[in-house]
Amino acid sequence: MKKILFLFVLLLAVSAQAQEPAKAQQVKYTVKGVSKENGKMVYLEDKLTSKLVDSVTVAQGKFVFKGQADKDAIFAITFDPKDWQSWHTLFFNDGKTISVNMNDSTLKGSPLNERLAYYNKEILGLPSSYYPEYKYKMTKKMFEEERESLLPAALIVEGQRTFGSKGLLRMLDEKPAYAQHPKVKQYAEGLKRMATATIAVSSGRTDKQKAADRDAKAAFIGQQFTDFEMVDTLGNTHKISEYVGKGHWVLVDFWASWCGPCLREMPNVVAAYEKYHTKGLDIVGVSLDGNRIPWVKAIIKQNMPWVHLSDLKGRESLVTKVYKIDAIPDNLLIDPQGKIVARELYGEALHEKLKEIFGE
Repeated sequence: MKKILFLFVLLLAVSAQAQEPAKAQQVKYTVKGVSKENGKMVYLEDKLTSKLVDSVTVAQGKFVFKGQADKDAIFAITFDPKDWQSWHTLFFNDGKTISVNMNDSTLKGSPLNERLAYYNKEILGLPSSYYPEYKYKMTKKMFEEERESLLPAALIVEGQRTFGSKGLLRMLDEKPAYAQHPKVKQYAEGLKRMATATIAVSSGRTDKQKAADRDAKAAFIGQQFTDFEMVDTLGNTHKISEYVGKGHWVLVDFWASWCGPCLREMPNVVAAYEKYHTKGLDIVGVSLDGNRIPWVKAIIKQNMPWVHLSDLKGRESLVTKVYKIDAIPDNLLIDPQGKIVARELYGEALHEKLKEIFGE
C-alpha cells in the first residue's frame, strides 16, 4: 500500500512538473564596443519588454556589456533609447561575442547577427530614408530569404509596414521559423486584437443607436467633405480645406495617443504614406487628444511625418459631431476634388484601395 501511495505521489509530481511552462534557456552575452563619444552613456535595451537592461559610459573610446539573458532575446544598443530617430544596433543573444562600432553602425558576431546588421542598416538606414521603394524592396527580400531563420523577428514592425497587418498574419500562419520567436508572438497577438478593436468615443449607446451611427457614418461616402478648423502642434490655426480638395488624394486619419488600436494600426498608415506619398497621397492626422504633450510625443515616436491637427478637446472634439465618429481609429479617403470615396480603411484594406488608385 505504501509503495502504491509513493508511486501515486511521484506520478502527481511528474505530472505537475510537465505542466509547468518551459523556462527559456539562459545564455551569457558579451558586447565589446568602440565609439568616439567619450563620456557618453550607451544603453542596452530588451526589445521584447522595451526595458533597459544595462548602461555604461564610453571611456577611452570603448565600452563593454556583460550579462546573462534568454537565448535569442533581441537587444538594441543605442545612445538614446527614448529617441526613435537615434540609431539602434540590433542583435540576437545567441551566446556569441558581439563587436560593435558605434561610429559607423557596423557589427561583427555570428552569421545571423551580421546578416541582421546588414538588413537593419539597409531597411532603416539612409538609403531607405530617401527612397521608400528601396525600403519596401529590401524588407520583402529579407522576409523571403530569411524565412527559415529568426532574423525577421527583429524587424517585425517593418513586416507590418510592408505587407499590412493581414498580409503579415497570413505569412505567420504559414509557420516560418521566426513565427515562434516571443517578439513575433507578442506582435501577432496585438495585430489580432487590433483587427476587431476600436476605442469607443461615446458610451452608453443602445444597439439601435449604434446601427443608426453606422448608417450615418456610411452616408458620408459620395459626399463633399465638411470643413472644420483646428490647431497644429505649434498652436497655429488651420482649416481642413487648406489640405483637402487641392488636387491630391488625402487620407484624414482620426486617432489619439491614448488609443491602443490606433497606435497598433499606425505602422500600416506610415507604410501607406511612404509607398504612395510620391504618387499623390497626403495624410492629415486629426487627434482626439486632450493634452498637447502626449499628442506630440506620440507623433514623434510613431514617425508620422504628415500634417497634424487637433482642438485638444478629447472625446468632445468638434470632429466627432461633424463626421459622426463614435470610435477610433477612423478615417476618410478624399479624392482630389474633395469627395469622400471611402471610410474606415484599415490594414490590408487600406493598401488594396490605394493600389487600386495609384497602382503598384
